[in-house]
Parts: sequence; C-alpha cells; structure tokens
Amino acid sequence: MSVFDVDLFVIGAGSGGVRAARMAAGLGVRVAIAENRYLGGTCVNVGCVPKKLFVYASHFREDFEAAKGFGWSVAELQFDWSCLLAQKNQEIHRLQGVYQGLLNDSGVQVIEGQARLVDAHTVAIGERQVHCERILIATGGWPWIPDIPGKEFVVTSNEMFTLDKLPKRMLIVGGGYIAVEFAGIMHGLGVQTTLCYRGTKLLRGFDEDVRDFVAQEIQKKGIDIRLNAQINRIEKIDNVLLAHSDQDQLIEVDLVLYATGRKPNTASLGLESLGVALGAGGAITVNEHYQTNIPSIYALGDVTDRLNLTPVATAEAMALVNQLYTDRATTVDYDNIPTAVFSQPNVGTVGLTEDEARQRYPDIDIYKSVFRPMKHTLSGLDEKTLMKIVVNRSSDKVLGIHMVGPEAAEIIQGMAVAMRAGATKAVFDSTIGIHPTAAEEFVTMRKPVHP
Repeated sequence: MSVFDVDLFVIGAGSGGVRAARMAAGLGVRVAIAENRYLGGTCVNVGCVPKKLFVYASHFREDFEAAKGFGWSVAELQFDWSCLLAQKNQEIHRLQGVYQGLLNDSGVQVIEGQARLVDAHTVAIGERQVHCERILIATGGWPWIPDIPGKEFVVTSNEMFTLDKLPKRMLIVGGGYIAVEFAGIMHGLGVQTTLCYRGTKLLRGFDEDVRDFVAQEIQKKGIDIRLNAQINRIEKIDNVLLAHSDQDQLIEVDLVLYATGRKPNTASLGLESLGVALGAGGAITVNEHYQTNIPSIYALGDVTDRLNLTPVATAEAMALVNQLYTDRATTVDYDNIPTAVFSQPNVGTVGLTEDEARQRYPDIDIYKSVFRPMKHTLSGLDEKTLMKIVVNRSSDKVLGIHMVGPEAAEIIQGMAVAMRAGATKAVFDSTIGIHPTAAEEFVTMRKPVHP
C-alpha cells in the first residue's frame, strides 16, 4: 500500500496543469490539483480567450466603415460595453465548466485554495496536508508593475476584462504584445489611445520589418505612439490621471494600463524555504525533463519563464506525463513554434527573424512583399499587408516566415506545418496558390529583395 495520499499533486489549474492532471489520471495515476483563483488559468480567464473576443468586438467599427465601399449603408453606430462584458463572462463561465467537467470525468481530485509546499513530498492547502509522490508546479505568470509613484492608480491586463465602463482617454505603458493588442482593442472601441514605450521600437524579439510595419499601420489608424518615453510618476486629481514622462510630457487620461511584462507566479508557494532553485524574476529552474533540483518536484509552462505560450505549456504537460508514466517518452521541439500577436492588423510568425538567420548562416535570401489587400481596393481603408520569407540560399531551406495583415495567425499556422516538414523555397514556388487570396502571395514571391 502506498505511503502517499496521491501519486501526483498539481499546483495550478491552467492549461498546462489541467492537461498534465487529466493525462496522468487517464493512465491510472492518483492525481489531485489545487487552484486558488479560477479553473482554466490565465488563458481562459484573463488572457487568450477574452482578449480574442475583445479583438473581434473592436474590429467591427472598421468593418462597418469598410462596408460603405461595398454598397452597404450602416446606421449610426452604438456600442454597449456592458453587453460585451456580459457575453464574455457567459463564455468564460462555460469554459470553466468545461474544465471542471474534464477534471471530474478523469477522476482528478480538485481542491480549492492556495497550495504551499511543506517539504519535498507534502503540500498544504490551508490546514489540510496532502502527501504526494511527485509535485508539479504549473502556476503560470502574473502581471508586473514597476515601483513608481502612483502605481496604485493603474490597472493591469487582468483588470481590463472587468472594467465598469470604458474610459474616454487611455494611456497604455509598454511595448510588448499585450500592450499592442490592447491598444488596438481600445482604439477600436472608440477610446482615445496613447501607447508609451521606453524603447525605440515596439514588439522586441520580432523581426525588424514586422516591428516597423506594425508601428506604421497602427499609427495610421490613429493610435498615438510615443517611443523612448519613460513614465516617472502618476498622480490623480479628482477622476483624472496625470502621467508624467521623462521627456517633460504630461499625458492626461482617464485610465492607465501597465503592460510592462509578466513574472512567474511563484510567491507564497514556499519554494525558497524548501531550497527549490529559482532564476531571474522567480522563474523555477528545471532540466530538460521539467525536473527541479529537488527530484520529486517538477514545473512547466509560464512559471519556468522559457517560452510562454499556452500550447507550449500543454505540450510540455504531455511530454512530462509520457516520460513519468508511460514507456513512450516524448520531447517538445522548441524550434519553429508559431506565434501570433492579435494586433490590428494581426501578426503571425514562425521560425527565425532575419537578424537571427544572418547570425547563424552566411548566405541568406529575403523575399518580401507589401501590398494592399483586395478588400481594401473598395473599402477605402489604407491598411497594408506585409509578407516575408527568410531562406538559407545554399540549402534552399525556409528558415522563417513572417506576416502582418488580416488573419495572419490563421495563415501562419499552415506555414508552420510546412516548415516543420522541412519545406524549401522550391517547394513553396512549386505550390499552386489559391486565387484570389492574400495567402497565395507566399507561393508567388520569386525574386529576393536583397541577399
């Protein structure tokens, strides 16, 4: 008879934690999972899902404007923020129920409350203690705000999904994908939006052409971008917020969103007292098997702060369970993982940026196309699309594909399959395009723009 209450105790019921718990339980493993906020984690509740719903909502104003060029007369526009919130809440509640059902059907024991590690084989939730053979930490990340005067007056991306009302004027501080996405959302919903970033370009880590193109396109839509600007303090006078920058600028708004990054959610877990090795920002250090320096404790997903994407966390969960409880060990290949920014227009990318490719290979060809999508020949809108392919000349292998434009994420998903299959530029060139589509541009770019 086992000396443990459960074989696997999972802390955090987000995408990675739930996937690991369900898979393990399906193999006959005795599993418990603890969650102190909401089933589904960040993605379902305050991340991917509600954000994408808000992106859809915010794009209708531009769609209505475009419709005039196609003969449609649209009456005076009205937007009801409370209706959007109610609809969003209903969908999130449905998804939480789905997660609950999946865990229940798998036989996973769900425990509500803050879990804390007592020792290498014991987890405490309140007064209750559970003895476990293995512990998996999948607590994700949490928004981070720099310590500046007036930080108590700002909100993070978490609170953006429950605002009582829309502001008339808004400042977004940050230059990453969350900042850029919310700039598009709020502008599309009619909010006068200013985006302030301390760096020289938005979207650090993305291809340089993508970074320049996105900034150009969202500025054309009317978003006020202020680069090389650091907010030093925020003060509140009546119901108005005054943001003071290091350029002696005063930005007067009704709401300030700080999208200045996320940090691993490791506070209150008792990791330091147990001696679990932590890296920068509190990230849990793990080896290639997601194991910490304490053999019975594992971690995956955003809490390890390596590649913070929901599908990566679920892939890591499957790899870990296979490794621990089956004879068919699998690994996660972190190369050529596609990603998207649901800015307006969208960004989709997979593989190496041009700069990364040039650092690794001596002979690089770049294929690039900037064009006006067919829809906008009649819509009257000035939005452009960018497509770019990075190729290793000597092998003809496609190293990176990047797109800024409508449905970029949907298109790049298929391109990621081709890249994982090792497609060469010759394969792209020999593929028949679907006409008329924007996607066919990827198989009709014949001449490199520069070596």
